[in-house]
Amino acid sequence: MRTLKAGLVKTAGLAAVGMLLAAAPALADVVPPFKGNDTGGIISYQLAQTTDARQIAADHCASYGKVAKFRAVDARYGGYVSFACRWVPYGSAQRPLRTLY
Repeated sequence: MRTLKAGLVKTAGLAAVGMLLAAAPALADVVPPFKGNDTGGIISYQLAQTTDARQIAADHCASYGKVAKFRAVDARYGGYVSFACRWVPYGSAQRPLRTLY
């Protein structure tokens, strides 16, 4: 009898946890419209349509002493514009800056 009650309590507990998980909404992580680091970043396509994405990327890369090079555009809802931060522009006769970390 004792094991029967313990089994019923476990079953009821698992059912309650299952109901709570089923009723809870699935929350996705919120992605910011602009995200980047010293090697580059992404700008959401919606933000790129309403603002100057080139200026955002240039300002971001300039904070690291670099220049922006645009890589790809995913032109759809939920898409993004990606860019890379480089030491010197492509085709420049200058050598890249050498830094010691």
